[in-house]
Amino acid sequence: MTKGEYRVGVTFNPSGDDQVAEIKSAAARLIDLIEGIATHSTSRVAIDDEASRERGRLKALAQTATEEAAMWAVKAATKPNRKEA
Repeated sequence: MTKGEYRVGVTFNPSGDDQVAEIKSAAARLIDLIEGIATHSTSRVAIDDEASRERGRLKALAQTATEEAAMWAVKAATKPNRKEA
């Protein structure tokens, strides 16, 4: 299981809703893509310690925002009509 799959809980879908599965899968892929952003020196670009910490912070914020977006999207996809609630 990837970090993204773990974070969004791709295996938790009690209703078996295909749209929920698609939302979670897309969010997991984005989290994994963000995780791949280098936070340290690479052969192309030298990154100092401050820049490395800042990249790590920005990656964490982006991943958290993605988790939150997935949560709200799942809620939108599964929200019942008032009469059904």
